[in-house]
Amino acid sequence: MSGVQMIRVTGDEGEQRLDRWLKKHFPQLTQGAVEKMCRTGQLRVDGGRVKANTRIEPGQEVRVPPIPDGTAPAPAAKPRVKPSDAEMIQSCVLWRDEHIIALNKPPGLPSQGGSGQGDRHVDGLTEALMFGYKDRPKLVHRLDKDTSGVLLLARTDRIARALSEAFRHRLTRKIYWAAVAGVPHPRMGSIKYGLVKAPGRGRGGEGEKMMAVLPAEVATTEGAKRAHTDYAVLSALGGRVAWVAMVPITGRTHQLRAHMAETGHPIVGDGKYGGSGQENLGDGWGAQLGGEISRKLHLHARMICFEHPITKKLITITAPLPDHMVRTWQTLGWSENDVPEDPFEEA
Repeated sequence: MSGVQMIRVTGDEGEQRLDRWLKKHFPQLTQGAVEKMCRTGQLRVDGGRVKANTRIEPGQEVRVPPIPDGTAPAPAAKPRVKPSDAEMIQSCVLWRDEHIIALNKPPGLPSQGGSGQGDRHVDGLTEALMFGYKDRPKLVHRLDKDTSGVLLLARTDRIARALSEAFRHRLTRKIYWAAVAGVPHPRMGSIKYGLVKAPGRGRGGEGEKMMAVLPAEVATTEGAKRAHTDYAVLSALGGRVAWVAMVPITGRTHQLRAHMAETGHPIVGDGKYGGSGQENLGDGWGAQLGGEISRKLHLHARMICFEHPITKKLITITAPLPDHMVRTWQTLGWSENDVPEDPFEEA
């Protein structure tokens, strides 16, 4: 058994869950053992208590308690992906080469496992996306469970590190489409509220709700991080609902959802941030549009543009809208062909 260790997170290890990072260093650890270490405060990051799903960042120092030697029996092999799930996830592939796979993630499918998420998630289905490679592809970023759209996976560790670095340094460009309650004014602008986790924890796997913080108060608010979203109104139905394109300049948890809600124009169908309410409290809040429209989140990762780590070519991938958003667009008389691919280029 080892003694207490202090391990610093390296530059290529950041932006991943603590439990996954720890099990790469100590493969003999079980998930239950990691969670017990967190509960009892034995496992700490920069001296503070953490949860198993805490995201670590480069430069942080992890206190690791004594770890048993790797003499535990090998875990039982997990069941293979069900044929129906394999067919489903393979049908989501938008584009692939020998280095990268791009999916159109369906709404309702989590990117990764976690509290309340169950066993069915993109990360758990990657065995069906090996396509002859010996290793499973790896997620390099995430989308919320009910957000659909472009999701990238790397087919090797080298490509995963390169893409993760590009995301960290904001070298990739992502455009999201959403239907929001009311019509934002001005019709093109930036939202720069900081974000901080609200106290308490939700029942679902997406954890805490994020609260907006005035930009001037971010530095003095414990745990708050700066956040920046650019938006453009593409179309509107009177003053009731708008089709909005958004570019997340930063990549905070629930950033687009919390930012739009704070402006008084929550994303339609967003129960966590007020987009499903029955009452219209002004400025679009709770604009109930009726039926399916208000029951499902209308947020879609429409496009991603990045430099290929190997070929250095600029790759642009566009994801078709999910079925419920297609029906909403038809109901509201909106057409994908009527708007520019990148409305911010013309600004």
